[in-house]
Amino acid sequence: QALGPLGINMIEFCKSFNAQTQHIIPETPTPVVLSAYSNRTFSFELKTPPTTWFLKRCAGIEKGSKMPGFEEAGVVGTKALYEIAKIKTNKDLVFK
Repeated sequence: QALGPLGINMIEFCKSFNAQTQHIIPETPTPVVLSAYSNRTFSFELKTPPTTWFLKRCAGIEKGSKMPGFEEAGVVGTKALYEIAKIKTNKDLVFK
């Protein structure tokens, strides 16, 4: 959805967003929950990347299996699964 029709100053949003995401690795998908208020202010919350992104990155693949459950696309170690679970349960580790 466009920000202009919501009455949000796009330059202010971009500056704020860039300041909060400067520590994130480029090309990392970052879901955002944006709240626009009637007085033309806003707030947003950064979420952790999708679990599938972490799994594909750890397995070193670009796409998942074409036949899930029947065909393997890659292998992810137990330590990597543990680290993903830590990140997903405690978002402060990645997005402060």
